[in-house]
Amino acid sequence: MPQVARRALLFAPLASPALAQRFPDRSIRVLLPWTPGGATDIQVRSISDIASRILGQSVVVENRPGASGTLGAQHMAREARPDGYTIGQMPLGVFRLAAMMRAASMAPPYDPLGSFTWIIRTVGYMGGVVVRPDAPWQTMAQLVEHARRNPGEVFYGTPGANTTDVVMRRLARIAGVEWTAVPFRGAAPNLQALLGGQIAFSCETSAWADMVLEGRLRLLAVYTDRRAERFPNVPTLREAGWDVASDSSYGFAGPRGMEPAVVLALHDAFKAALHDPAHLAVLRRFDFQLRYLDSEGYANFAAVANQEEIATVQEMGLRLGG
Repeated sequence: MPQVARRALLFAPLASPALAQRFPDRSIRVLLPWTPGGATDIQVRSISDIASRILGQSVVVENRPGASGTLGAQHMAREARPDGYTIGQMPLGVFRLAAMMRAASMAPPYDPLGSFTWIIRTVGYMGGVVVRPDAPWQTMAQLVEHARRNPGEVFYGTPGANTTDVVMRRLARIAGVEWTAVPFRGAAPNLQALLGGQIAFSCETSAWADMVLEGRLRLLAVYTDRRAERFPNVPTLREAGWDVASDSSYGFAGPRGMEPAVVLALHDAFKAALHDPAHLAVLRRFDFQLRYLDSEGYANFAAVANQEEIATVQEMGLRLGG
């Protein structure tokens, strides 16, 4: 069936406008599975604030860090009603954790595809490897060589277990080094630990961007597929010689069984907010990339991403707690 026809079928109930006129009639919660202060927190708060003005109701961001960025998804799958008043940011870790649990013969607390209604995909991260400005490594190659000479003695921070450390695990395999991930509950504590000298480097999304521009941190490489616009002299990991890249695009979903009219109302509000000049300024600040997909496209993307994460878990032998 052509995409236009499938979309028309999906939203056929909108012929009756009563539901769309009633929604929303109270505030909407956005579950964000990361700590306040990071790039994701700032981006999600920006788009939610703009969407609230479009919807005519408050869109309140609620931080629920932990469990590799899946606590919001777990709450939606287990407790939230499919009425559109509880939705959540959906990182790729939602698929990864489920795949890891199944690989360990454990039952995930949700079905990564069947438990959710996919609303809109919005953006993709820009992430990289940062060190303190007094660190002895000027390039990623120097850091890798240091780790090679000191196996198991180099510790690095991530915003959660099995998040950006998957990028570093893949790099370690290719480069033949051993280093140790230290998971934090988001970008803010990760970077705070780096500034405090508790870890050697952070593999983190672009919450570090302002600190790099201010000279408080040094950016060695980005792990996206192209250089960041604001850091044109910093190479990608691929340019540095290792075939590793990730942009970890994400969006918003709600519990399974949401009414199509409600999905469309949320989609349209967040799509308009996505392209609002104030939100685009936030994206530029953190070098996020637009990765818009509508509800059907996002559902299709989720199916592909789920299979890719299953393959990653199998390829790298990922397991809970390790």
